[in-house]
Amino acid sequence: MGQTGITSTDINGILGGHEAVSDHHSGGSGSDKPLLIGIVVLLIAYAVASVAGWTVSPKAAADTHAAQAHHDAAHADDHHDDHGDPHAADAHGSHGSYPLPHFWAVAPFVFLLGSIAVLPLLKFTEHWWESNTNRFIVAAGLALVTLLYYMTVYEGAGLSAAWHRIDHAILGEYIPFIVLLFSLYVISGGIRISGDLRARPTTNAAFMLVGGLLASFIGTTGAAMLLIRPLLETNKERRFRQHTVVFFIFVVCNCGGCLLPIGDPPLFLGYLQGVNFLWTMTALWKPWLLTNALLLVLYVLVDKFYFYPKEGAEDVLRDEVRTTPLQIRGLWPNALLLVGVIFSVALLDPTKPLPGIGWYPFVYLREIVQLALVGLSLWLGSSQVREANRFNYHAIVEVAALFVGIFICMQPALEILNAHGGDLGIDSPMKFYWITGGLSSILDNAPTYLVFFKTAFPNMDAAALNAAIENTSGAPYINLVAISLGSVFMGAMTYIGNGPNFMVRAIAEESGVKMPSFFGYVLFFSIPVLLPILGIVSLVFLM
Repeated sequence: MGQTGITSTDINGILGGHEAVSDHHSGGSGSDKPLLIGIVVLLIAYAVASVAGWTVSPKAAADTHAAQAHHDAAHADDHHDDHGDPHAADAHGSHGSYPLPHFWAVAPFVFLLGSIAVLPLLKFTEHWWESNTNRFIVAAGLALVTLLYYMTVYEGAGLSAAWHRIDHAILGEYIPFIVLLFSLYVISGGIRISGDLRARPTTNAAFMLVGGLLASFIGTTGAAMLLIRPLLETNKERRFRQHTVVFFIFVVCNCGGCLLPIGDPPLFLGYLQGVNFLWTMTALWKPWLLTNALLLVLYVLVDKFYFYPKEGAEDVLRDEVRTTPLQIRGLWPNALLLVGVIFSVALLDPTKPLPGIGWYPFVYLREIVQLALVGLSLWLGSSQVREANRFNYHAIVEVAALFVGIFICMQPALEILNAHGGDLGIDSPMKFYWITGGLSSILDNAPTYLVFFKTAFPNMDAAALNAAIENTSGAPYINLVAISLGSVFMGAMTYIGNGPNFMVRAIAEESGVKMPSFFGYVLFFSIPVLLPILGIVSLVFLM
């Protein structure tokens, strides 16, 4: 780095004249008392419902019914009276067969994803779209259009047809999905990392490495919210910070989150479809390691040999002298509660018995436990830590408002793909990877994952699915690897590919970092930096 003639008498002026970049984001969480009261009411209501027998797992009920039937058959004589119906089970089983929706029924889904992609970019709608109320109006309105289609135009139209989709999309998938994200978001919001280290290339890479590790265990949203502020604080003396935030988005908001289903929303949807909890760990750790290692090495090289030498000597002096050690607050009780969330997802699946016990957890017990952990975080955790984090519920409300519409509107597309997915010609891992990834770049990666998951595994129950993906050399296994990697990794290609991308961009800009535009991000970072690395990953693991 060149010399600029700073004398020792200038040091006090440089340090004294430095002002920390202020964050004008107002946003305390307000009083958490109403939320705590709501959680307590839910816990009591759930306990009453469980005592009444309303939350028994359907799988447990089916096993009990089968055992009773076997017992009755063992004690019956060979004569069957006229009350028996040997075809009753078949008739019941065929009840779930529904006609296919019309192709144009996917229009609300397309319009909703298009709104998410386009409205934030248009000058006359960008501020209007910032309101979660307006987002919900769009999402709920298009969901209502979809439900009206099932009630009026659909071949099997009626209230039962609409309720079947609500039951499947909202009760079966949306509630577990949003409760998990809410739990990780709120609990991680009670942990604060503060401090100002020397913003050297390896220091920033260390932040990203830790974030990439945490992302799989507390979610990409939780890891990003935990580490973006200390990273910005560490780099506040530097002039060139944009590329650091972009690499942070690549690693922490996306590519780090593929080791567990709780890491990234697409993988959790796969878990809800029946994929074993640890499948992602055993199947994806090598691509995870290669991708993040390449990104971190490339970041260090770019920052060390291009951006860091361009920093002014005054800025470097401030960065070297004005330092404070990292301080972590709020680990108790929140770190323990995050572990509890992980175990709730792994063990409290109502379709799978507890290992060694054979007991099926009650329906929604997993979600009730997660909400109870949120309540403990708000009750026992420090409100001062949340205030220092400027914690608020805006981001998670945004996700909840949009996804309630997405889960309803995607039903026609999923049903069509279940029936005709094999006719699309997507018959190789490379096609699954690039098509899933390409759409995850411009649409939200969670519904994109689910669409192509259904294409690869139409009408498969959990047992058949896991039997199919157990063979590591079989086509089902490698296809699911391709779909998983494409949706998670290529969600980093644009700001709209994954929710934390936009959140980190907003926080960085509030802290004074001039972030690239939507197209600048793609043209100057995603295509020349991320895309070649993802191409290498595909050649190594999917050929």
